[in-house]
Amino acid sequence: MKFGVVVFPGSNCDYDTYHVLNNVMGVPTSFIWHKDTVLSDYDLIVLPGGFSYGDYLRSGAIARFSPVMNAVKEYSEKGGLVLGICNGFQVLLESGLLKGAMLRNRNLHFICKHVYIKVRNINTPFTNALKEGQVLRIPIAHADGNYFASEEDLKNIGANNQIVFQYSDNNGKINDSVNPNGSLLNIAAIINENGNVLGMMPHPERASEKILGSTDGKYIFKSIINYLKNRR
Repeated sequence: MKFGVVVFPGSNCDYDTYHVLNNVMGVPTSFIWHKDTVLSDYDLIVLPGGFSYGDYLRSGAIARFSPVMNAVKEYSEKGGLVLGICNGFQVLLESGLLKGAMLRNRNLHFICKHVYIKVRNINTPFTNALKEGQVLRIPIAHADGNYFASEEDLKNIGANNQIVFQYSDNNGKINDSVNPNGSLLNIAAIINENGNVLGMMPHPERASEKILGSTDGKYIFKSIINYLKNRR
């Protein structure tokens, strides 16, 4: 089993993600430079958080044209697991690997705080270690986390059970008062129709050690490892 973390110019959560995958979860992990074009050796590709290319134009808009993204597309089309965290989620949206787009937070401020997210779909490679309706405490840190999709895409995403996490309170109640950024349907994470590409705005790598105040993020990584072990 081997994981890879893509590094774009401006990535700043790449080392955090590498540390958790390699040192906390114990899976051999390496960095993938944004100009690399061969990804056949990996069981998971992570697009980490940060500010790829300084978030010029739109968050993730320039990273979408990095050479590695053609390889990521090919990798995902063959069933490879792809996890996009925060800016990585934005890159997946800009690349068309996930439906929708990210708008500015509705209060137009950068938001950095712990939030609660409710598990809506446990039948994925990223959530099989969780329980339906379980609530996780994981931090967010973004200015463009306001998920938007067309009415048709939003309808399809809901009908296909592609909403994986929604912002909630600590009891799992979902309403606008606990929506930190204005995302439609309080969406915090979605998965593609094939179930192998997940984008999430909260940072699980920042909630994987007790010293950071929460270990809830480890559930996502445990799920991936479980899935890969069972698949073999």
